[in-house]
Amino acid sequence: MSEPGARHPLPRSPLPGELAAAGRTGPPEAGRVRRTPRDWAVDCLAFGWALLCGAVLLRVVADYDHLPLWIRALDVPLGALACLALWWRRSYPVTVALIGIPAMSFANTSVGAATVILLNLGLRVPWQRALPVVALCIVTVAPYVLVYSVPHEGGWAVASFILAYYLAFFSWGSALRARRLLVLKLREDADRERAEHARRLADSRRAERAAIAREMHDVLAHRISLLSVHAGALVYRTKQTDAGRAPALSGAEIVESAQVIRDNAHQALEELHDMLRVLRSDERHEPGPGDRRGATADSTAAPQPRMADIAHLVEEARAAGQQIDLRAEGRAATCVRDEAPDSTGLRDEVPDPDDVRDDPSGPTGPQRPVPRSQVQRTAYRLVQEGLTNARKHAPGARVTVRVAGAPGAGLTVEVRSPLPVGVTTSEIPGAGAGLTGLRERVELDGGSLEHGSREGAFVLRARLPWP
Repeated sequence: MSEPGARHPLPRSPLPGELAAAGRTGPPEAGRVRRTPRDWAVDCLAFGWALLCGAVLLRVVADYDHLPLWIRALDVPLGALACLALWWRRSYPVTVALIGIPAMSFANTSVGAATVILLNLGLRVPWQRALPVVALCIVTVAPYVLVYSVPHEGGWAVASFILAYYLAFFSWGSALRARRLLVLKLREDADRERAEHARRLADSRRAERAAIAREMHDVLAHRISLLSVHAGALVYRTKQTDAGRAPALSGAEIVESAQVIRDNAHQALEELHDMLRVLRSDERHEPGPGDRRGATADSTAAPQPRMADIAHLVEEARAAGQQIDLRAEGRAATCVRDEAPDSTGLRDEVPDPDDVRDDPSGPTGPQRPVPRSQVQRTAYRLVQEGLTNARKHAPGARVTVRVAGAPGAGLTVEVRSPLPVGVTTSEIPGAGAGLTGLRERVELDGGSLEHGSREGAFVLRARLPWP
């Protein structure tokens, strides 16, 4: 398969050699252009035209008894030379034109070849260089017409006609040159646009892959870590029972633990299914120009986590045996406690009623300003990642989750867990896929992320915008 944006060369047969060569390697070099079948057909027609004109004019010249003998003797050789020179006109247009000047000056049989030479000169040479050659041709042809070719008072009319005739063919060639240059420029612009489109597409795909990786990690890591905690507890209790250091689990306890594991596994599959469904829906309903079906994708998208879901996330972790102290401060407390004010176990002060700003446009009265949905999701994912890391690296330790902020001051989300005894800073695991994806999330939202050991604890802190 070809790469996106790769040039697909046009078939060479219907193209002039210069355009075909430019389509392969850029602007062609003089004298190095290979003829296409189209070029051979055009060259044969041009050569046939020159021979036909020469043959017709040869019969006319035979009746010109007033011409000097030396001119009549040179007419056929010069005309033949002009016709033969046409085969090299593509590679050496100026040289062929200079060689054709003597033929155009003294040979009536070269008129057909002269038209092709002048058209070719306008086609292949910039007009700044071609005009002096055209002027030289006209200057040398005019005296011959006035002195020898037309021995009557109509000489100036014939000379003017020949001048217009030659200039018409030169102008025709110049117009063809301008058109070909325009075609080449359009092709170059199209190539640049394809390359830019390919670059944007590659960047977009990289961003999509990174986003999918973040979502996969965020969705699965939390649930799988909970599964690991419960399964590990069962294994540990069984070993303790076998060693006689703990009583055996009752049937109800085993059923309860198995139910928790089953529920978390089921929830992990559901969240994974929701994410895959959204991805497929986005692909299926990708809107195009004037297409309004993109709204369908939004309607089928799974609800994204908000700051109000942090309390439920903490309760799930507590149910798995994790010790968590959740603190919400400032206006952020109203966001975290939304929908679950009695079950979160928050340790915070009740917000000042003045912090609730009236919004006359609200259908239900006073409205509380909240961060953007993307920022709320990032805050949720940060708490989720912090709790997951604490379960992995500091099991049994008390974790402190702090959410603070207000409009205009920004939002701060912090997860702090004690370092295990005997573990130094260098032994703390470095940033893995979760922290890498989290940093990308925070930076996309215009915030900053910090993580590391401070005062005997591992701290994960993000500062997010809250206008």
